[in-house]
Amino acid sequence: MKNKLALFEDKKIRKTWQNNKWYFSIFDVVYALTDSKDPKQYTKKLKARDLEIQNNWGTICTLLVMTANDGKKRKIQMADTEGILRIIQSIPSSKAEPFKRWLAKVGSERIEEINNPELAMDRMKQIYEKKGYSKSWIEQRERSITTRHNLTDEWKERGAKVGKDYAILTNEIYKSGFGIDAKEYKNIKGLHESQNLRDSMTNIELALTNLGEATAVEFHRKNNSQGINRLKEDVNKAGNVLNKAKIEIENELGKSIITSQNYIELTDNK
Repeated sequence: MKNKLALFEDKKIRKTWQNNKWYFSIFDVVYALTDSKDPKQYTKKLKARDLEIQNNWGTICTLLVMTANDGKKRKIQMADTEGILRIIQSIPSSKAEPFKRWLAKVGSERIEEINNPELAMDRMKQIYEKKGYSKSWIEQRERSITTRHNLTDEWKERGAKVGKDYAILTNEIYKSGFGIDAKEYKNIKGLHESQNLRDSMTNIELALTNLGEATAVEFHRKNNSQGINRLKEDVNKAGNVLNKAKIEIENELGKSIITSQNYIELTDNK
């Protein structure tokens, strides 16, 4: 997926995945939305017109080595999703209007969700339904989200650091429970690093993951574990509980519960 071209109508926008983010070519986006013959000059005028963008250009723009239009490798001005959307806001073009309306709608929805958090849950369900997920799967996903939050709250209170430590502990559950880490699991399902693994899990995979994480919460509380090493011991034992349930289910089914297909592909085939 790295360095592939993303199609924007009939225009091509170069993108790359780095530092857990997608970065997009600024000049490609400007050209796609304005048809300017010289996107570089247009971008200069855009910065002169929008002083806020000009003052924050060092934050918005990141120089990354990519293939230029002439086929040679050179540094390209790129921006992450937030930066690209900020640039689009300053482009006075009819092609940019749908993005601006969408940003306004999303902003309005987020303000509504702050006042009424239940709306966020309702919108989440609607998004999953539109993607083709069944109601039973969505309910399972909701439970897994709640359990995950409970677990990460325990980790935070017990000295784990957000990010690296969370990834280490999560991988420990996967390795002891499923026999593979999160990256290997994604590879089996053909997912890119940016895609959510749990959104591709079947009901059984989700239920087992939920079991492992809920068990880890109980072990942390029982042992009053503190620090990454003690937490790691707990999640390893929780993963073993998951693994025993996995093996028993697989013995009854006569097949592995880990599938290379994601949930939507399985339901479509059915």
